[in-house]
Amino acid sequence: MPDPALAALPPHEAELFELRLERSWADLTEPFDRLYGHLPQAEAEQARLLEILADAWAARPADLKALDLKRDLEPDWFQRPGMVGYVFYVDRFAGKLTDILDHLDYLEELGVTYVHMMPLLKPRDGDNDGGYSVQDYRAINPKYGTMSEFEAVTAALRARGISTCIDMVLNHTAREHDWAERARRGDAAYEAYYRTFPTREIPDAYEETLLEIFPDQAPGNFTWDDRLQKWVWTTFNTHQWDLNWENPQVMLEIVDTMLHLANRGAEVLRLDAVAFMWKRLGTTCQNQPEVHDILQVLRAACRIACAGVIHKAEAIVSPADLIPYLGAGRHTGKVGNLAYHNSLMVQFWSALASRDTTLMTRVLTDHFPTAHQNATWATYLRCHDDIGWAITDEDAGALGFSGAAHRDFLAEFYRGNFEGSFARGGLFQYNPDTNDKRSNGALASLAGLEAAKTDGERHDAIARILMGHALIASFGGIPLIYMGDEIGMLNDYDWAAHSDGENDSRWMHRPMMDWTRAAERTDESTDAGRIFTGLKHILDTRRATPHLHGANPREILATPDAALFAFRRISAEGPLTCLFNVSETARFVPADWWHAAGATAFQNVLGSPLDWRGDAVRVAPYEAMWVL
Repeated sequence: MPDPALAALPPHEAELFELRLERSWADLTEPFDRLYGHLPQAEAEQARLLEILADAWAARPADLKALDLKRDLEPDWFQRPGMVGYVFYVDRFAGKLTDILDHLDYLEELGVTYVHMMPLLKPRDGDNDGGYSVQDYRAINPKYGTMSEFEAVTAALRARGISTCIDMVLNHTAREHDWAERARRGDAAYEAYYRTFPTREIPDAYEETLLEIFPDQAPGNFTWDDRLQKWVWTTFNTHQWDLNWENPQVMLEIVDTMLHLANRGAEVLRLDAVAFMWKRLGTTCQNQPEVHDILQVLRAACRIACAGVIHKAEAIVSPADLIPYLGAGRHTGKVGNLAYHNSLMVQFWSALASRDTTLMTRVLTDHFPTAHQNATWATYLRCHDDIGWAITDEDAGALGFSGAAHRDFLAEFYRGNFEGSFARGGLFQYNPDTNDKRSNGALASLAGLEAAKTDGERHDAIARILMGHALIASFGGIPLIYMGDEIGMLNDYDWAAHSDGENDSRWMHRPMMDWTRAAERTDESTDAGRIFTGLKHILDTRRATPHLHGANPREILATPDAALFAFRRISAEGPLTCLFNVSETARFVPADWWHAAGATAFQNVLGSPLDWRGDAVRVAPYEAMWVL
């Protein structure tokens, strides 16, 4: 492909670009044609797309081009059992970007190989949805630092073998973004970047089937703009304008921006709010087929111009809708490399509250494949967001109980309102019309550490925390640790003073990093020391256990006791059986079950030797086992 940018490159670099373009040509152009081929300007827009890719490759720094080549040769790099993620807000973890450099030893000590710096790009002033209302994709939030400082920090992390993940919001921009400002000044080309309507007729037709994401703070899905004198589609907040992905100019702008961030050192792009990008009348405007064509174009663009970069889809949706974000049908192996396993997180907390894994076993068996092509899960116990109790009436009904009643039970249990609850959390976005209740809370508070009054209760709370981390470390994928969970930090009830003025109770479980507590991490007489040491042991063991490679299939197993959850990882090294007790009482597993599960050596690589009681193994309260 003749291109001025390529002509200026050394011949081997131009040839490498051409080879990658040839490799991903169909993956790039076929979905692009499905999205935009009917438009008269489609051919010109595709030519412009190729220019953007060539320009980005030509501008890519030499060290990142070397990383691209390394990862072309090791395409499973993100699936390896040594991968461990750590998630934080820059200001809450360190202060400013450059202050992260003071804590690289801490991250390395824990075994972190992937850091997700929560919304890092420049947001609008004031209420900005925790940073997800982006005013400028090409600038860093000034309170954190500058783009040059970001490049320096990513280089320092990369030197330690740590990849940087940042957020790329795809569904919307802030209304103060330059594109929106141009639209408000009367530029029709930029108004076409968004979805605007002169009257309520069309918005009202859409509203008949749309859901409200934040009914308390942003009811409805459309906002009147006085300057534009039109209604604007605003799914999440009045200050977040939804992009019009039917316009190929939006695609070109986002590809160009995405590659710009990759060339600054981002190695993982967390694609935010992807489920909402395509709109169709008469639907919820979520998970439309065109979304996966968009994601395939974006993925192919990176494979061509920055092959060392992978994508993580932020899609908190039902299991049936979630699987395509890791690739299904014609998109298999061609869209996201990572997706959040929201169902695993929800089912973990559900099983802990009920001391029963029957629902967990059913959901994870019936709704999820055993492995993925060129993709894996991001597994987690908690994150910056609320917990939506995504348990369907169909799954609950199949087991003979009410989905609505169980969802209500979980919300009340994790508020601490249910008799016997060990948890301390909060309520988020309660909808009295539907009785939908979402939950807030730091991991340690939800697991019982905050409410513990005796040594026994503290022991159980810590055991729950460690058992949960053993689950996400072995299930398959990259386990993500939210900042502070490794030392058992609790809810911040003074969150309003630390939220930059946002009236959003999710800040309760986004506390400032407690470095005094972190200094206790090697003292096992403290809660922080017991949790950090226990978690580090889990991660060290994971790194040394090749069975836990993300590409190895996982098979959910039936267990002899409803309080036990189990699966088997299948690998060339043989099977590894992972077993978890979600109750506060010991359980016993007969030898026949172990044999059927594939155990032969009966070696528990995670902990002490198996405790045989006659012909059964005793599983201690909240114990996790990884058995060869």
